[in-house]
Formats: sequence, structure tokens, C-alpha cells
Amino acid sequence: MTSLEAVATYLPEHRVPIEELAGELDLTPMQVRLFRRFHKLADVCRAPGTTPIDLLLAAVSKLDDLPAVRHRVRYVLWARTFPVVVPYPLNPLDAMCRLLGLDHAVAFTVTHHACATGLLAVDVAGRLLAHAQPDALALVVAGEKAFTHDARVVPETSVFGEGASACLVRHEGPRDRLLAYAANQRGDFDDEITTDITRFQDEYQASLMATIQAAVDRAGLTLDDIDLVLPHNVNIVAWQRLCRRLGYPVGRVLLENVPLTAHVFCADAFVNYQTARARGLLRPGDRYLVAAAGAGRGATFSAMVFEH
Repeated sequence: MTSLEAVATYLPEHRVPIEELAGELDLTPMQVRLFRRFHKLADVCRAPGTTPIDLLLAAVSKLDDLPAVRHRVRYVLWARTFPVVVPYPLNPLDAMCRLLGLDHAVAFTVTHHACATGLLAVDVAGRLLAHAQPDALALVVAGEKAFTHDARVVPETSVFGEGASACLVRHEGPRDRLLAYAANQRGDFDDEITTDITRFQDEYQASLMATIQAAVDRAGLTLDDIDLVLPHNVNIVAWQRLCRRLGYPVGRVLLENVPLTAHVFCADAFVNYQTARARGLLRPGDRYLVAAAGAGRGATFSAMVFEH
């Protein structure tokens, strides 16, 4: 059973009020007020002068156990929202592996599920490790730069912040065991974000609700059994509405990072996990759900259920 061995994250100290980003994001004063007052997006994490590899290394450096288990890392996966993040022939993943002494590992990028790719990468890592040596590990990293307009804002929905995460995944482990994974891909939403965002917003909640329920069902649980939800940090109002429709207490959804970091691409789940651990919100045996949605070439709605 796939499990998380260790999780680390990096969030730059530099944060920019959303009002200061209005120019580069082409936001009107009304749209800025909408983001702050309605969606509760206040500050955005930015790391000026850094590159993608700087972000990834900053997160990996916080995995204290990695030097001792480096030889056990069989796979390295970079979960990305965007298929292309640097110009050819640059390869941040290859460079990162060389710097970390992970040249022996099979390294590749996963991009298929946009901002939900972080969950896909954990699932892929677990499937690969099921056929590896019992003590083998996979390193899953996530983190990107807000390098273009499309990589900085989701129209009428959210703003992207910069940061990174890193986690060690193993096939069998004593904690943070993956009980179930569900993903719903909606190819009919191809390019809907730019051509018909209203339709996407209308069906967004129903699709995410169905995926969450599918993951809970596959875990043999009910929503009442879920002690905590770690969301993707798109905005607060979307989760308030979703919880009302699900009949799930919004107080059990960790939303405190939304106004502090904005939406950190595929790293949201791991950022929220770190916050939950730091606040003592996860006790041994607790079941928690991680949810994410991604939009690009179609849309993907994903959810994972773990036992801490």
C-alpha cells in the first residue's frame, strides 16, 4: 500500500499583495476587489530571481532523511501543471538529480492532470514501487515559476503563487498510507477556461464532489469518517460552497493557507499537509482527504484518502 515516508515544502518569504499584481495580471479594480473580498485571496508567494531548479532544491533540502536513503531512491518524478516551463534544451529535473547524487534513478516529468498532477505523481510512484525492491523509494517534487500570464492567474478563480514541495514515497509504510485514489478526466472541457469559463464553473463543483465521493467510497468510508480535508488553494468561497453541498463541515477543511500563499500549482496538497502536521491536526489513525482540480487540455478532478 503506497505511503508517504516524508514531506517537505518551501515557500518564499517574499509575498506580494494582490493589489500590486493588478498590472501584470490585467486585473481591473473590480476584479482585484473580487479576489480579495470574495475569494479571500490576499497575498501571493513570489521568489524573484529564482529558477525552477532553485525552488525544487529548496524543498528537497528540507528532507532531512534524504542523504541517508539516497541510494534507495529508484524514481524521481516532477509533477507539473504546465507541459513546458523552461526553454529547450534546459532540463531542471536532470540537473537536480545530478546535484543531489540521484543520477542512478529513473527521472521523468508528469504533466497530464494540470494542477491535479501532484496526486497523479504519487499514484504513479506507488505503482512503480510495487514492482521494485521492498525498500525502494520514489522522490516526488512539485514547484513552478509564475512565468507567463497563463501561469499567473486562473480567470475569475485564482492566482498562482511560487513555491515547491518534495516527498519520499514508498510502497509499504507505517503512516500516511494511501487508502484510495479517484480521478475524473473531463475531455469535454478542452479549452473551456478561455472560451466558456461560465460552463466550467457551473459544472466544477458537481465534478469535484463526485470525485471526492468516489475516493471515499473506494476507501470503504463515509464522509463522516474523514477527519480533515486538505484542499487545493484556489479560493475559499469555492470550498465553502462545496462543503454546503456535501454536508461536510467547512471547519474541517484546512483553508488558512489560501490568503497567505495563493494557489501553488501542484504543491498545494503538500503545503497543506505540512501545516496540518505543524498544527497537530493529524493524529495517528486519522483519515484525511486530499483534493485537487486541474484545467488545461480538458479538466481533471482528483481525490486521495490517506490514513495518518
